[in-house]
Amino acid sequence: MIITDAQRGTNIAEIADGLFRVSTPMPPEVIPGGLTFNQFLLVDEEPLLFHTGLRRLFPCTRDAVRHVLPPERLRRIAFSHVEADECGALNAWLEVAPNAQPLCSRLAALVSIADIADRAPRGLADGETVRLGRRTVRWIDAPHLPHAMECGYLYDETDNNLLCGDLFSQFGSAVPPLTDSAAAIWEPSEVARQAFPYAPLRDASGLVDRLARLEPRLLACMHGASYRGDGGALLRRLSDALAR
Repeated sequence: MIITDAQRGTNIAEIADGLFRVSTPMPPEVIPGGLTFNQFLLVDEEPLLFHTGLRRLFPCTRDAVRHVLPPERLRRIAFSHVEADECGALNAWLEVAPNAQPLCSRLAALVSIADIADRAPRGLADGETVRLGRRTVRWIDAPHLPHAMECGYLYDETDNNLLCGDLFSQFGSAVPPLTDSAAAIWEPSEVARQAFPYAPLRDASGLVDRLARLEPRLLACMHGASYRGDGGALLRRLSDALAR
């Protein structure tokens, strides 16, 4: 892990081959319990950034990305749903990366991003794939999981990594970039889920089951540590909890 901003504590770490986690911690005096805001950089012929980060944190995030590649090289700026930490810095990234295209769900493009973004977005249908070079990523619609009707996730089919947004969010500002311990993810994420319950949809567990069937080897979490291991088992455990 490399600290790229000593004042804010922004850091970058390679958590899988060509997959980098950029993280800015917010201490408990700023957010009760503390919280990390994470973005994920997929390095390929057409590099992709998942989550833009907060608009006010853009300089920190941009400088962290610069440790891996020139931000101008970015070609895809993707995010799970419309929220400040997901896409607040979208236009700042589009300005610094002149050939980058916003990627989001078709619904997000229709109701928000076509108007908000300074460059026309590509709205992805459920199951639609995007070739980045060596990698192919697939968009998966996940409405209201855990929130926002336009929510969805990106699955890296090539390396079996799931960019799972707000799923398994964990409080804490001093967390490792990556853990192999399912308990280190499950227990704190359940604390966070009880504090911020998912939308009460009857089919929430069904949506999680669909993600579990991908059997991801890595779960890239937007808040907290990412998990390397049996991602399908952890997702099925979440499905069972939601069904109850």
